[in-house]
Amino acid sequence: MLTATLENVLNRGLPRSPRAQQLCSELTGRRVAVEIRDVVRLLVESTGNSLRITRGDVFTDPRPADAEIVGGPFGLLALGGDSPEGVLQRGDVEIRGDAELAQRFRELALLLRPDLEEELSIVLGDVPAHQAARLARMAFGWAQNAAATTVRNLAEYLSHETRDLVPRKEGDQFLQGVDALREDLDRLEARINLLTRK
Repeated sequence: MLTATLENVLNRGLPRSPRAQQLCSELTGRRVAVEIRDVVRLLVESTGNSLRITRGDVFTDPRPADAEIVGGPFGLLALGGDSPEGVLQRGDVEIRGDAELAQRFRELALLLRPDLEEELSIVLGDVPAHQAARLARMAFGWAQNAAATTVRNLAEYLSHETRDLVPRKEGDQFLQGVDALREDLDRLEARINLLTRK
């Protein structure tokens, strides 16, 4: 049921994006496996004019995927963010097989990313969906502000109260001093080399 719902939501977005339709056509017959570690493995295949999503099993699947994207739920969500390279460098998500193909499926997924408010309006109606989306945005904003405030307060406590961390100004001052010392040493070394050559 999850795969059918996900498939319907993504395929509903195809007619809205000419680029998504072009990508879907170019990827005809290609498959990518998306695995949420220890939770589920999904196979996404392009039929040319739509996407087919099925549950996949590494051992029983007769045809292997062309590429695999494996990670935890938060890592896979972060892959849709502004800096997917950072997610891959940290090792939160691993790409196996054809990395270029995985990148093209990622682009297709971003183009087909559903508008949650619109999807809710199909089930709940326009006004309740708008209210629910507004409430979700407010809750998310509050959570972001709370997390940022907590991190700031913790950093302040660790740097000023317990002195476990160096305050930012002191750290910047120290690093500037190190840079100045390094430049002075480079100049001194160049001068010594010049004098020894003479």
